[in-house]
Amino acid sequence: MLGPVILAASRSDKMRRLISAAPVTKPVVDRFIPGETVDQVVPIIKDLTAKGLELTMDVVGEDITTPEQAAAARDAYLALVDHLKELDLGTRAEMSVKLSMFGQALEGGHELALANVRPVVEAAAAIGTTVTLDAEDHTTLDSMFAIHEELRKDFPQTGCVIQAYLFRTEADARRLAESGSRVRVVKGAYKEPAEVAYQQKAETDKAYVRILKILMEGAGYPMIGSHDPRIISIAQELARKAGRKLDEYEFQMLYGIRSDEHLRLAAEGHRMRVYTAYGTDWYGYFMRRLAEKPANLVFFLRSMITRG
Repeated sequence: MLGPVILAASRSDKMRRLISAAPVTKPVVDRFIPGETVDQVVPIIKDLTAKGLELTMDVVGEDITTPEQAAAARDAYLALVDHLKELDLGTRAEMSVKLSMFGQALEGGHELALANVRPVVEAAAAIGTTVTLDAEDHTTLDSMFAIHEELRKDFPQTGCVIQAYLFRTEADARRLAESGSRVRVVKGAYKEPAEVAYQQKAETDKAYVRILKILMEGAGYPMIGSHDPRIISIAQELARKAGRKLDEYEFQMLYGIRSDEHLRLAAEGHRMRVYTAYGTDWYGYFMRRLAEKPANLVFFLRSMITRG
């Protein structure tokens, strides 16, 4: 039951200051976020792709309070596109974006986020790669899906994320499981009320399998965002039953978690994409990684004790 407590802490300015100031924090954060600048993560990109892995790159940061900050986030992604162009990786390195970074929560945020994200999607398409819109808390999803639909008119390869713990997601999956769509399904990592989301892991896991079955039997391209060995095994079986080839779906896992499994799946011929985040505003991202899996919290606390 620590997950909801950690998620609440992720929104606390006091906890942000406390954890950010702790001298033991950065070495632990580095496990999940390998750099603060794009130049620092280029060696990571080269190393992972050399091992047969693919990537989706995320510039971390969600607490946008001004249009100027939203424009800066857009520019950070455009700079990332320039670096990916130099590496000539094609679709082996795509990008994930959170629309909150592009001003979605500000006044007129829907239109502002669309205006800011469109140049990034255009730039990505120009170098042969694409963008996936990350899912955030449930209050943002109607806007995210509307922006996704609008972007797909010109850039049909634009992906989106759905979250298994939300009651609405099975219906979203049926709508999205169409030819040309790219859909990542994750369990969900935001604190959501019981009115809209399952509160028990077992219920979320069951929903995840139902949603994955919808996607595998549909005409789109499923992206399985999970580290759970049971989910991975079920996904492989569902893909087999649906008659999918190995290049007709992919697995996605976070940088720094189950790295050996990344390599095992790639060695078996699966498309394995590593979600790799970087940037200075790492706090919210880091706290959700702790909330998602108790082992991550144990790792952090053990490091604090050892280094302390």
